[in-house]
Amino acid sequence: MLLLAGLQGCASLPDPVPHEPTQALREPQATSLGRWAVQAAPNRQYSGVRLLVAGDEALGALMALADRAERTLDLQYYLVHNDAAARAVLRRVHAAAMRGVRVRFLVDDLNTAAKEASLLCLTDHPNIQVRLYNPFPSGRFSTATRVLASLTDLPRINHRMHNKMFVADNAMAVTGGRNLGDAYFLNSPNTNFVDLDVLVAGPAVQELSASFDSFWNSALAYPVHRLVTGKPDCAGAVATAAAEEDKGIDTAPRMDASVVHGVLGGRERLFWVPATVIADKPSKIASEGNPGRSETIEDDILGLLRTARQEVLIISPYFVPGRRGVALARELRQRGVRMRVLTNSLAATDAPVVHIGYARYRGDLLGLGVDLHELRPRLAPHAAPQRSRLGSFGSSSASLHAKALVIDRRTVLVGSMNMDPRSARLNSEIGLVMRSPALADELATLFDEVIQRSAYHVQRLGDGTLHWVSDNPDVPSVTGTEPEAGAGRQLLLLLLGPFAPEEML
Repeated sequence: MLLLAGLQGCASLPDPVPHEPTQALREPQATSLGRWAVQAAPNRQYSGVRLLVAGDEALGALMALADRAERTLDLQYYLVHNDAAARAVLRRVHAAAMRGVRVRFLVDDLNTAAKEASLLCLTDHPNIQVRLYNPFPSGRFSTATRVLASLTDLPRINHRMHNKMFVADNAMAVTGGRNLGDAYFLNSPNTNFVDLDVLVAGPAVQELSASFDSFWNSALAYPVHRLVTGKPDCAGAVATAAAEEDKGIDTAPRMDASVVHGVLGGRERLFWVPATVIADKPSKIASEGNPGRSETIEDDILGLLRTARQEVLIISPYFVPGRRGVALARELRQRGVRMRVLTNSLAATDAPVVHIGYARYRGDLLGLGVDLHELRPRLAPHAAPQRSRLGSFGSSSASLHAKALVIDRRTVLVGSMNMDPRSARLNSEIGLVMRSPALADELATLFDEVIQRSAYHVQRLGDGTLHWVSDNPDVPSVTGTEPEAGAGRQLLLLLLGPFAPEEML
């Protein structure tokens, strides 16, 4: 109690240090990536896009962009792990700084405990700046002590920056659902994520950069050295990492950079389509999520959904529609719009508490004729020689992390926003809207692949009992109980279901 009182007593952020605002590279066409984007575009108003589905492909794209950058790299992430994949990316970023590339690296502060020393060491290079967004003022020993030390400031710290982007020379970028860490690139031996990013070139990249600049120059973006005291042994850390690599302890993660190199070399192609960025502003966090004070990405997404005339596909790991979402589903179904949803099963989710919010509305959605599909924790392997576009999960379990919409097989949204109250009201989010039947077909095909081989189709029997059935003949149907979920998760759903506050899910 004395420790808690002491932590709360000093729970105030340091005074912001005035700094000159910085912006993304003003003339991307002065770089090789920028010149390529201008020359490759059939229409100056169109952006080049390509889905990055497999984890090794997505990791390779980040590596290639870091290697190809000549002037600037801008990174914005909600979560950065201290593991092989993240370290591999940051080593390439550091190498770019050594070549003279300016690096701006913005990370949400929620999950930086035990990673602060590494982030501080990055700033040893004069070309690298690291800022922590919406930081915790004290108790920085762990995430738990940070929260305890900030109990008097909960309205602020409950809002988090959930954006993800990696931008090279303000000319090419990767954005979508992935954070930096092994699990997002199929490199974890335990649980890996089914995730989705987009490789982008052209005008949409400048829109991404404008969003980055607004967060980077926000008063809530604090230089890491303003929050982290002490001086870590950066030379020792580098030496240790090098020694571990020599011994094979930190093996290089699987990566495939052929997409970016192939695109730039003319062997692969992008889809050049109308594309625009939808993004929350920093004011969403500064205004404590009050929708009356700040327009949000939720408004854009609801507007997109209302344009549907035939079909809507929704991919979201955490799907909590709320009364507003159920009302929208009813409106669309009354107009004859088919709705299909892919989300996590209770057994597959990495956030079982959020599943409570989904379970509350599952019966209502099924009653409206919405097709609900829940990912199984084990993906069905493809028979040779066919290879799943998701990549190989090996013996690890799977959890859905991709966030996407397909509307009428013409419009696609890929981004960071989950279909839940937290993303709608509390977190800042970003997404890329693309008008492309070809991309829509590609994502719809991926949706069908997953639901046919690796998901349950949820049905409601005549007496209201839920029934989970799989198209995979090796997977038995289950009635009345969440399939493959352990007793602990089932009990959590039963006990907390009536009480969990929906606005926090």
